[in-house]
Amino acid sequence: MSKQIKLTIATLLFLLIAITDIFAVITSNKILEIIFKPLLMTTLVVVYLVGVKKPNFWFVSGLFFSFWGDVFLLDKQNYFLFGLASFLMAHIIYIKITIGFLERHLTAKMISSAIPFVLLFVGVLYITYSNLGDLLIPVIVYGVTIAAFGAVTLLNYRQSKSTENLWLLLGSVLFVLSDSLIALNNFYNPSHLFSISIIVLYIIAQYFICRAMISKNQLIDIKFAEDLQGED
Repeated sequence: MSKQIKLTIATLLFLLIAITDIFAVITSNKILEIIFKPLLMTTLVVVYLVGVKKPNFWFVSGLFFSFWGDVFLLDKQNYFLFGLASFLMAHIIYIKITIGFLERHLTAKMISSAIPFVLLFVGVLYITYSNLGDLLIPVIVYGVTIAAFGAVTLLNYRQSKSTENLWLLLGSVLFVLSDSLIALNNFYNPSHLFSISIIVLYIIAQYFICRAMISKNQLIDIKFAEDLQGED
């Protein structure tokens, strides 16, 4: 079985799990959600491992923390902070990975790239501030982190407008929007439509980020092969 066929099968499996989990959220089927939500990152890491020759330890770690974030947030009443901490770690890892793609002389672009995400963060914080209570500091820390993730991926795309960098940017933007809706859903105006939008955006975001990481790994393999040919 070729690598491409394995990747296609793994992707279809992830898609099937994702559709089932979205259906569980739409129908408010908690039992189905408990079964399939933990399988989201489990199958996505399979997609990644099948798609690359040499896995990136940090990206696999990011998916690991995302897995625990999904598990903890199945019971938001008791484990919301644990879920928040898990996704905070995932975002920090994603930021570390993206920073590794950046050049070192992008200060002006760095500031302008941060502006839209900072404005979104400030807007969501303003709307939800009165309901945050003891969660104010954790939410601010998390909000700053996801804004930083969006900023570095936008900066990365502005540095090199490649397809894989666009995947990464879109993934981060959708992740930020998903997290923003979580804040609105929990601390402003709970809505079933928010819950559906959150899971849809989250799934697409994680897939786009995974797709970007696979593409970047493939480019490294191609460059390595070209370098070997050049030496011959």
